[in-house]
Amino acid sequence: MKISDSKGLPQGLEKRAAKPANGAANGHAAVASTGGGEQIRISDLSSQLSSLETSLSASPEFDAGRVEAIKTAIRDGQFKINPEAIADKLLASVEEFLKKPH
Repeated sequence: MKISDSKGLPQGLEKRAAKPANGAANGHAAVASTGGGEQIRISDLSSQLSSLETSLSASPEFDAGRVEAIKTAIRDGQFKINPEAIADKLLASVEEFLKKPH
């Protein structure tokens, strides 16, 4: 059963839409049957996104009170910027990024 065709896609996307995802092209894909004889391929990227969604949903939401306090301090001209702390955290995040395997 065909859901839609590529005529509605912007020029240049038609060819890419027909290709499997990188994970599927490399043989890294999960295959599921729909029961009607069709197969669905889900790439590793899909699994990673699902895992990321699960971990993000478990993390606490942002602190609305803190956000409002910062907005008020900025509006009132009382927000102090600590460039040393910003530089330290930026360097730490770059070091962490460089240590992760890609």
